[in-house]
This record gives sequence, structure tokens and C-alpha cells, in this order.
Amino acid sequence: MIPAATAQSKTAAMPLPRMGFVYVPHGSVMDRWSPGTTGTNFELSPILKPLQAYKSQLTIVSGLRNKAAESPAPHALTAGTWLSCVHPDPQQEPLAASIDQLAVRHLGQDTPFPSLELATEACKPNSGYRYGNISFGNFTQPLPTEYNPRKVFDQLFRRGETKSILDSVLNDATALQKELGKRDSAIVSDYLDSLREIERRIQQVEKSNLATMALLDAPIGVPNDFNEHLDLMFDLIALSYQANLTRIFTFMMGHEVGMRTFDIVGVPDAFHALSHHGNNPANLDRLAKVHEYHATVFARFIKKLHDMPDGDGSMLDHSIILYGGNMGDSNLHNHSPLPSAVLGRGYGTITGGQHIQMPPNTPLANLMVTLLKSAKIPIEQIGDSTGRIAEV
Repeated sequence: MIPAATAQSKTAAMPLPRMGFVYVPHGSVMDRWSPGTTGTNFELSPILKPLQAYKSQLTIVSGLRNKAAESPAPHALTAGTWLSCVHPDPQQEPLAASIDQLAVRHLGQDTPFPSLELATEACKPNSGYRYGNISFGNFTQPLPTEYNPRKVFDQLFRRGETKSILDSVLNDATALQKELGKRDSAIVSDYLDSLREIERRIQQVEKSNLATMALLDAPIGVPNDFNEHLDLMFDLIALSYQANLTRIFTFMMGHEVGMRTFDIVGVPDAFHALSHHGNNPANLDRLAKVHEYHATVFARFIKKLHDMPDGDGSMLDHSIILYGGNMGDSNLHNHSPLPSAVLGRGYGTITGGQHIQMPPNTPLANLMVTLLKSAKIPIEQIGDSTGRIAEV
């Protein structure tokens, strides 16, 4: 019922955007994260270079600070305050929900899964790291994350313990394709092929893990290959967007104080130990390699959204994805300036293609308010926010 050539974003019934929050631990090498110039004619920094193809959909915001993360225990509040910007004061609990869960109240009420909370490893909180997750209903209610891609797949796409969802819907899909035009039929076919391919990859992972399980004690479905693990989780997110199973996700590519090594890019050092680089040039080079690797994997996910048709644009056009972390210089354990990048245009509410330099110590909460406003969520205050960032 929309007049021809009218963009969906210009109609009264504007579709709801997708929102995602991708967390990388241990800060960054900030002079290799932040572009050297501001505005629209900036060159991407070495760490973010993998996102070059999507520069027009990229907004980098520099100069942000999160006071809520500051603590005598350097990593204790880093993850937990990223999306709330509120220190865990019991008297402030009603204000301490993370913004993904604030978004759920407005965007996630009519999807099968209001939100997905994913990670690459189990969170092991203790008295010093109680706030190891990034998604919270409030500070007494951290939302558990799932790191096993088999469990995520079964949760999203299974209708029984032994029967593939593709088998259960094949007849319906075949009948539907007969009623569709060539373009829409091809989209349905591609979607089913993607599902089958992910299922095949997970089955291969299971076979591999079963052969070595006595040695590794690894949960079935979790790849031994970290690269494959990340790709599977991102692929599942992309498919859940495409099927409108959820509009909101959080994904921790790693936890604070994690000791994973990155031989895949020639860095055998444990991540947390390397993050204490001591300004040693060789250490900084290796640490930047790790952060560039994370950006490379993330860019593969962004490509999927960019190439995925969605209404009158792409899934990336209609999404708002925050990528970054809640620590700046990992050697100093400071929380200013922070690595923050936004991908997508949220149905045209975000300009894209620019590097914005805010005044030093601008609250990170200002960006959080801005992202919610861009998603048409009527929230005026987050943590210590002083307003939205108009340039975004």
C-alpha cells in the first residue's frame, strides 16, 4: 500500500531497525585505531582497515570516556558497564539496564527471541569480576551468554532433537517458491542453502571434537578453530536477522582477562598478558595485529549484512551495530578515549562515512543515547549522558 518509489524509511509505518553490540576486550592500540583526520575524508587506521569496503556505512566516534568503568580493580567493571554507563550502585539499579535490554522493550517484543546474548567462552565471574557480561536487565541480573554454536543453532532453528528444521519446512518452502517471482524465490533458496551449510559445518565440528573430547574436554559444537567459532557465531546472528527471529544481539568476541593466543596471525602471546604491553614497540605491533584480526572477522559479518537484501535496501542499511570496547590503553587500564565504531545507517537515521572527534572526556553514554534515538527509542538519559551526539 506504499506508493511506488517511496522509501520505507519515509513512511508512517517505518520498519524497526536491528541493533547489535560487538565487544572486544583489552582496549586497543588507540593511535592505530583512531584515524588521523576527522570528517568524511579520513583514512582508515591500520586496525580498522579491514572495514574499508564499508567506509560509507562506518561512523567512528573518538574522545569518549566511561567514568562508570573506573575502579581500583582494573578489569572488574570494564565489560559490565559498557552498555549501561552506570556504576553498580544498589541505589541506581533501576537505571542500570544495558541499552540492548532497553532496546528490547521497544524493538524486541514481537520477535521469537527478544534478544540474543552470545560469546566465545563461558563467563567465569568471581568476587573481583562479578560484572563480566555486557548484557544486564539490571546490575543484579546479568543475562547469561551462549558460546556453543550447536546450542544456538538448535535454539533458533531446531524443532526436535534429531530432525533438521530444513527437513521439517522443506515442503512448505518448496510450495512457497512456486508462488514467488524469480528474485524472491532465489532469496528463499539462498537462505535455505545458508542454513544447511551452517548445519553441515556444525556437524563437522562435532565429529572433530568427538574424536579428541577425552583430551580437550570441549563441549560438543564448539570448534577447536577459533576462527571457525567466530564465523559460525556471526553467521548465526546474520541468519537470525534475516529470518526476523530477533532484532537485537550482543556478542563478546572475548572476555576481559582472557588468555587466548592468536597463532592464526603469528601472535603466540596470551591476549591479557600482551595487553600489558609496557609501550614496548614489538608488543604494540603484536597487540595491534590481534585487534586487526578481530576487525577482519567482524568485517566478514558486515559483508554478509551488506550483501543481504532487506526491503528497499540491505540488512546493513537497516541496522545499527556498535563495535568496540570499554577500555582505551590496556597498559594503563584507562577508560578514555575509548574505541567506538558504528556500522549501518538504521534506515537513514545515521549519516555514516565519517570520523567524529568529540571533546576529551565526552561521556560514552552520549553515544548510547544517540544510538537509541537513532532507533526511534524515546530514552533521554543513560548514565552520565549530557545529550546526544548530533553529528552521528
